Amino acid sequence: MMSQIQNLIDRGALFVINHSAGKDSQAMTIHLKSIVPSGQLMVVHADLGRVEWPGVQEHIRETVGDLLISVVKNPNKDLLEMVERRGMWPSASTRQCTSDLKRGPIETWVRRTLKARPEFNGLVVNCMGMRAEESPSRAKKTAFKFNERNSKAGREWYDWLPIHNWTTEEVFKCIADAGQKPHWAYEKGMSRLSCCFCILACKSDLRLSAKLNPDLYRTYVNLERKIGHTFAQPRKGQPTVFLEEITGINSVHLEAAE
Repeated sequence: MMSQIQNLIDRGALFVINHSAGKDSQAMTIHLKSIVPSGQLMVVHADLGRVEWPGVQEHIRETVGDLLISVVKNPNKDLLEMVERRGMWPSASTRQCTSDLKRGPIETWVRRTLKARPEFNGLVVNCMGMRAEESPSRAKKTAFKFNERNSKAGREWYDWLPIHNWTTEEVFKCIADAGQKPHWAYEKGMSRLSCCFCILACKSDLRLSAKLNPDLYRTYVNLERKIGHTFAQPRKGQPTVFLEEITGINSVHLEAAE
């Protein structure tokens, strides 16, 4: 695979770094900067608005050095507005939050960037920080592949997961070795950085996020009640459980954690 990557570097491909400000994005960026010329690297962040962790964009700017950063956003959709209109939350199998708010805007930006920057000859490697250790579904992903769907209109598009086989320990070590720190939410105890409240998050992360983001937590709880659909979808045969029951935290009197 690395011989293919080197060939794409030699051909002058644009390497796009999908950056969420999470530990994996941060480590991936550090790694890519060591092997890809800076003139062929660009960072793109999908702005999730009010459901995004405070300080995310500042953290990205502070840790990517002199790389060009672009922030994209779906102008017509906000996660909570989308949930209210649909009357249901995304699920692990139907993740509009990813397709509509992250992947869609980023792919649109890549296409426009390639059109505006002819020096890349329509050649792009879309880099994402997903790792096999995170989940069985991510373990099954192909680390490097030709993206036929996006390879149109003179584009040659590849998807690459540069740190797919890295362990969590290796990720944090890479960040430390670069003299950097991960986003502040990790120091507070979060195990991952996605939306403040992610449908894939574990109970401990949801509890901690509720304490760190009390106003947003109340918004989620109230929206659950309004639409009558639970944020966390129950497994087959399991009872429906609302967010307050999962966290064990009453939203009414919750105050921000120090």
